Amino acid sequence: MGFFTIRSYFPGNAKFPGKCYYSQSFSIRHDLLKYVMKSIKLLLVSPYHGGSHQAWAEGYRQHSQHQITLLTLPDRFWKWRMHGGAVTLARRFMAGVDKPDLFLATDMLDAATFLALTRARSWNTPLLLYMHENQLTYPLPADGRTGPMRRQLGERDQHYAFINFASMLAADGVLFNSHYHRDSFFDALPRFLKHFPEYNELGAAAKLQAKSQVLPVGIDFDRLQPAAAQESPPLVLWNQRWEYDKNPEAFFHALAQIAAEGIPFRLALCGQQFGKRPSIFDDALAQFGDQLTHVGYAEPELYRRLLWDAAVIISTAHHEFFGISILEAIYAHTFPILPRRLAYPELLPQSARGRCLYNDDAQLMQRLREALTHPQAARDTAVTLAAHIKKFNWTKMAPEYDKITAQWAASGSASNSI
Repeated sequence: MGFFTIRSYFPGNAKFPGKCYYSQSFSIRHDLLKYVMKSIKLLLVSPYHGGSHQAWAEGYRQHSQHQITLLTLPDRFWKWRMHGGAVTLARRFMAGVDKPDLFLATDMLDAATFLALTRARSWNTPLLLYMHENQLTYPLPADGRTGPMRRQLGERDQHYAFINFASMLAADGVLFNSHYHRDSFFDALPRFLKHFPEYNELGAAAKLQAKSQVLPVGIDFDRLQPAAAQESPPLVLWNQRWEYDKNPEAFFHALAQIAAEGIPFRLALCGQQFGKRPSIFDDALAQFGDQLTHVGYAEPELYRRLLWDAAVIISTAHHEFFGISILEAIYAHTFPILPRRLAYPELLPQSARGRCLYNDDAQLMQRLREALTHPQAARDTAVTLAAHIKKFNWTKMAPEYDKITAQWAASGSASNSI
């Protein structure tokens, strides 16, 4: 419940001389706040607009009561987007985009550069920075010759982490998509700043933490309407990126053990691929040829059907700041088997963590074996979980976003001295 106050004036009389005011507070459901909340003009700035960033931005715009305009660039050349995206988007904004009441920018924006180049028009407009990910705690690959870190031979390029840091300093407020993401970032930030030889601004970490809060990603579950499922053998689904940080080696190792035990299953491999995929996927195509029912990116309609057909979704990831693909599968009554770390525990109710989370490879195998050999019990758990995670639907999350953004728009831009 939320609250609002009505303050009314009535003229004085013999009993109450002079001007009088009457105030009373009323409770009101959050889903009715849109009728009393002032609509604002919001400019959503997304320099790397694709995948989950695009789904988030467009999902919020579709479900918000605010007037949202998108200022975007395509999702390619991520390093150049973090350098040059702010320059290009600032030029476009200055060329005639309507001035908003609030900027909402993603972590791929160099917010300090953007605000500097637009200061003639943006000087009194607050900016919120939404952290989908960050470049400080993103895991490094075991093999530095592949993946997005290959040009620096697997070493972290500190400059991109510093862009995130400076953007947070320039922003009026910072939003993280999970508690794990926020806490792990602020745990690593002092060590990062100590890396520098002098004037390393250690005191800025506490100030950034004070203006940060957690606001989960909204998901458009309404697009995932139920589809027919094939009951046997159960389908194991991979719907994550084909990247090193998702640790596909452990995923396929677990399936190889299950296959060796003679437990039947089908396998669908979907998800986005960027550039050269890890070689383990090529090995898996040969090893699991008899079980495979789908390989490669799945268009929306096929993806919806795969979600509802799936019995089990597994994550072996080294990195996950939220877990959109996992939640999509859970919504479709797919039983999740997830590591007891990263952002996963906060997605599930306490009552389900014992069945769905694992601490080591042995527990992973135990959870997988039970799910495949007792499919009805796994499905019953998944149905319960689906009801729990509906709180992440945009119909629930958009009012929370609207409330927070309206509050920041009303506050005006604050001084961001460090």
